[in-house]
Amino acid sequence: MTGYFAGVQDKLNINQIPFTATKKLTILQKPMCYIFSAARLCMVRIFCLAWCFFTLFTTAPAQTGFRAVDGRKHVEIPFEYVNDFIILTIKFNGFIPLKFIFDTGAEHTILTKREISDLLRIQYEREFRVTGSDLQTELVAYLARNIRFDIPDKLYAPSEDILVLQDDYFRFEEYAGVNVHGILSAISFSRFVIKINYDRQTLTLYDRETYRQRESGFESLPIELYRNKIYLNTTLQVLPDSAAPVKLLIDTGAGLPMLLFSDTHPLVHPPPKAISSNIGMGLGGYIEGYTGRIYHVSLGDFSEKGVITYFQTLDSTRNYEYLNNRNGLLGNSLLSHFQVILDYQNALLWLKPGQRYNETFVYDRSGLSIIASGSRFNQYIVQNVLPGSPAAEVDIRRDDQIVGVRRFPAGFFNLSGIQRILQKKPGKKIHLVIRRDGKRIRKTIVLRDLI
Repeated sequence: MTGYFAGVQDKLNINQIPFTATKKLTILQKPMCYIFSAARLCMVRIFCLAWCFFTLFTTAPAQTGFRAVDGRKHVEIPFEYVNDFIILTIKFNGFIPLKFIFDTGAEHTILTKREISDLLRIQYEREFRVTGSDLQTELVAYLARNIRFDIPDKLYAPSEDILVLQDDYFRFEEYAGVNVHGILSAISFSRFVIKINYDRQTLTLYDRETYRQRESGFESLPIELYRNKIYLNTTLQVLPDSAAPVKLLIDTGAGLPMLLFSDTHPLVHPPPKAISSNIGMGLGGYIEGYTGRIYHVSLGDFSEKGVITYFQTLDSTRNYEYLNNRNGLLGNSLLSHFQVILDYQNALLWLKPGQRYNETFVYDRSGLSIIASGSRFNQYIVQNVLPGSPAAEVDIRRDDQIVGVRRFPAGFFNLSGIQRILQKKPGKKIHLVIRRDGKRIRKTIVLRDLI
């Protein structure tokens, strides 16, 4: 594809660009989309801009990656775990601490806030343009080279090449409820063996030349590495009597349990009790799909049952070569049931059950998708209402503002707190106050299982 990008302003038409999490836009080597349940939008980059620009970016020099300060053999880094996203605080170009989503599914790093790089007078080497699925909306990104990243007293990356978006197409804050400034590709850490402890919310990085896995309870699984991304070959059962071999992207940038591309295998399809829903958002509008529970997925000797899974049907007229023949992806909502070790050098994934192992996967029971807005992300807007859901039955509408939850001002809660309330047991009554056209209206939702 590099022949398309010889000019200063390169153009590429992408006919299917949904934008996650996680998410979860794909202007990189993977598409970024926002995939959401009826209750919440999860940024997943299944088909989004990230893939396009990642492809454009393949001629860039190799990244130097992070290095340990003082040559330490291992370094522990705390992270925030918000709405099923791993968020790291990184000092950008020696000046500004920024928050990035740690993403094993992204081939390159993206800064979504151009005003930051402009403030630092960073020079851009190239401009890329991508046309969205509506064939009208044009996205623009710039290549910035030799950017320094630091995690003070722990790690530094002296010279990274990144993409800077002209506009913030991701709007991560709306879906995570906290400030997010971009995506940090996990490949920047590939000189290390990476241990993700979701229970303690830490990343531990080990020198790959001296690391030996000696902890008990871990099982190693062989993985496939392609374009710096991790793929796992395993089996799953949508229904109890149907085992399908599948190839799944391991994607910590996806804030959901699992996404499958329907019909990429005869036994990969939505289960009978799946609901039709908007599973993502593209430049041309919502992406239609299904949400349901699959019976079982195997992860070596471990397994999970009743996994909430999103299903998308791929357009057979499009070229999906960049998917690398995969059937879908595993996201953080499932990975967080384990301690995870990623060993790029030896192509191994190590898993050990964590505190959430075999915990029931919960799904929204209201039919509401909500985003956060305002300077403190404590104003909540209805993004979507699932037809026929409890929220639809009491006439809650898109663009209604939620100003009260269970007799408390909505601002008392963060986004994930409201989402947890809407996942409570079937039959639970949830009292809301909404603002519509300047009027306050009281609504009571009676929760029920939707899948």
